[in-house]
Amino acid sequence: MAMTASSLVLMAQPKVYMTTEISPEALVKIYEALGRPATGRVAVKISTGEGGNTHYLKPELIGKLVDEVNGTIVECCTAYGGTRQDPKDHWETIRDHGFSSRFAVDLMDEYGQIRIPVQDRKHLNYDIVGEHLGHYDFMINLAHFKGHAMGGFGGVLKNASIGVASTAGKAYIHSAGYTDDPQLCWEHTEDQDGFLESMAAAAQAVHNWFGRGKNILYINVMNNISVDCDCDGNAAKPEMKDIGILASLDPVAVDKACLDLVFNHTATPGDDEKPLIERINRQHGTYIVDYAEQIGLGSKKYKLIKLK
Repeated sequence: MAMTASSLVLMAQPKVYMTTEISPEALVKIYEALGRPATGRVAVKISTGEGGNTHYLKPELIGKLVDEVNGTIVECCTAYGGTRQDPKDHWETIRDHGFSSRFAVDLMDEYGQIRIPVQDRKHLNYDIVGEHLGHYDFMINLAHFKGHAMGGFGGVLKNASIGVASTAGKAYIHSAGYTDDPQLCWEHTEDQDGFLESMAAAAQAVHNWFGRGKNILYINVMNNISVDCDCDGNAAKPEMKDIGILASLDPVAVDKACLDLVFNHTATPGDDEKPLIERINRQHGTYIVDYAEQIGLGSKKYKLIKLK
């Protein structure tokens, strides 16, 4: 039987797996559903959370998955001061949040940084990442999906771009390629779409670094869904109830699926999506998935598969 154009498009749609259970066992289950075993030296990229923040992904939640893949928690320093810009302070925060006593942890830009190629050069000539990125064969991008003061929201695209960038790399992305100086970049953040485009380009650079996407996978945990990011030491209280865990081999698809769950949510008492939607819209946050699709990083069309 001849295949129609519409059926070919449907077949090409990436799969996004979802479970409403948020537990260590559910994280392992959804990882296994992706059918891409993490091999070699495995980096598990999370946000270890700013000092004072309580919404980050906790060691007790992610522990079974990290153990399953014999992974190393990887992070990079920030560009805005706080408790994670200086490596010494960052290590103290990592210890305070319970990661270093439970896992191997690598602060990838503690001793240096490297430049990796970007495919899209509208704003960036390269991506500046932690030097130790080269130590790993495979990455599990394990993101906490939530709001963000500058990006509108943060999911796997932000975790791959800002999250893997060194302090200088973060400055370079935030200023849409104007400067890699963290002291100067905050004076050059007026190009919001340029910032979002730069994040998409940097996420693509990391995706391509890992075998052009063959050695990386993406997981969003939708719990503690505040309008603020884990990088905020005084984040607002979550106004939405926990939704679940979503995972895909396509970073655009999984972030888009999470956005769809937020935008199609129906508010009930104590479970209100409107503040997060207002935050996302204020920052034109959904544009990052539009641009990421445009540059070929992934697809906004997907097939949602709910795990029992």
